[in-house]
Amino acid sequence: MKNLVKKSIIAVLAVSMITSLAACGTTSSESTSEETTTETESETTDSETATATSTSAESDSDYFTDRDLEQTADLTDAEYITLSDGTDVEITEEGVYVISGSATDVTITVDCEDENAKVQLVLDGASITNTDMPAIYVKAADKVFVTLADGTSSTLEVTGTYATDDEENFDAVIYAKDDLVLNGTGSLTIVSASGNGIAAKDDLKITGGTYDITASDSALDVNDLIAICDGDITINATNDGLHCEYSDDDTVGEIYISGGTFNITAGDDAIHAQTLITIDGGTFTINAAEGIEATYIIINDGTIDITASDDGINAASKSSAYTATIEVNGGEITISMSGNDTDAMDSNANIIINGGTIDITGDSAFDYDGTGELNGGTVTVNGEEITELTNSMMGGMGGGQMSGAPSDSGTVPSDQGNMSGAPSGGGQMGGGM
Repeated sequence: MKNLVKKSIIAVLAVSMITSLAACGTTSSESTSEETTTETESETTDSETATATSTSAESDSDYFTDRDLEQTADLTDAEYITLSDGTDVEITEEGVYVISGSATDVTITVDCEDENAKVQLVLDGASITNTDMPAIYVKAADKVFVTLADGTSSTLEVTGTYATDDEENFDAVIYAKDDLVLNGTGSLTIVSASGNGIAAKDDLKITGGTYDITASDSALDVNDLIAICDGDITINATNDGLHCEYSDDDTVGEIYISGGTFNITAGDDAIHAQTLITIDGGTFTINAAEGIEATYIIINDGTIDITASDDGINAASKSSAYTATIEVNGGEITISMSGNDTDAMDSNANIIINGGTIDITGDSAFDYDGTGELNGGTVTVNGEEITELTNSMMGGMGGGQMSGAPSDSGTVPSDQGNMSGAPSGGGQMGGGM
């Protein structure tokens, strides 16, 4: 049984190394104008992608359409809107809208009757300061792009407590009930005095731009999927930095990151997902109570520097669709822990290290309830390279397998459908969104 598990993991990793080579800026052969066709085709293949193995680290093309990756808007037929104090802006039709000017008590609402409508808001040095309503409210559309115009700086701020109405409990400066894409080559500052920075009920993707987000709750709060392949993102959040979770369905809530620069300060988790976190690249500087938390965490590449007061990387059993696992296949990871009862890597089930460079400073390096495997890579704990994983749960005993642990402690229940503990589903695939 154990040999079969190991063979399954190795096969999956081989696919992972190949598919993780795709870059954010590399689009497919389809043109931007073909996005509608691309998305329709993707919807018809959802049943196929849902059975893909997530540890193959799907390339960016599985998460981002061509138009998602375009950093400039086609302004040929654009409508230009200058903001004015106290005058709300309502957009009801698909199109490109260039927003400029500085105003207070203004909400830009996107409310399209056409469920396939795609709306692009180009922020061209726009500034909105509200007391109790979102600066941008996506009420109805297929997808809304918020594009930061080149060389411009925009600011969106809510200074007070968010209002409620019969339909919504608003809780973010940008509040979206449908898919949202942030891109462009300009910069955006978001300040939320009493809630989240950005809230999205479906998917949120970031493919470019510079962002500075301060929030009294979470900086990004999303239900289904956060996918990021580029951008310079600075976050200061009282709660989580990136949070992706849906209380009504524990099989969604995924984060995929393949690039970008992240500087995250968070009172709770820097990066938190209900199901799966896949990191294929990027540079991360994290200072938080916990660095990275999800049920299944896959790190294939990237430079990750975590300073944490609780767990550095935590695989918690939050989803019925996955077995709690930390899987490291590559990258450079530095974890510095403070406090006596803290773990650099903590898993409710498995820790599997196949590659990469890991440098841990702290009293407890590893804590796992299932199987611990050190199959490759370089792991240093408090300045000394180790060749097997200790387990603080067992009082420091254990190596590749836990000493004294039952021989089947790392076996995934049969209803998981995957003996290695790897995710059996692709989660929320974003390519067709």
